[in-house]
Amino acid sequence: MKILKTSLVLLLLLFGSSVVAGTGHDHGHSHAQAPVSQEVAKKNAYKVMASLVKRDKIDKSWSSISVNSVDKKVINGRPEWVAIYINEKITNPDKQKLYVFLTIGGEYIAVNYTGK
Repeated sequence: MKILKTSLVLLLLLFGSSVVAGTGHDHGHSHAQAPVSQEVAKKNAYKVMASLVKRDKIDKSWSSISVNSVDKKVINGRPEWVAIYINEKITNPDKQKLYVFLTIGGEYIAVNYTGK
């Protein structure tokens, strides 16, 4: 009898919480990000670029480059910040522009040389 009671308690603990969870509830916060200013986006993009230099993902000459532009763009229906760096010290013209994509809240999304 004691084993049966223990088993029932364990089953209730394991599966009882899923009954309470579901849609239509609030955790008291939103998952939507508050937009950051262009200046904050610029600083965050620089941190991303500096991190890539530090990890030897891009040439060290990028560390001396200032951002050329930081603009809001709508990509795939979502607003994002796009920072563009231009490094004329890079000999390959296809890799002279570095695009840093951030969420509107300033979080890193991606980096590439194409801007796409």
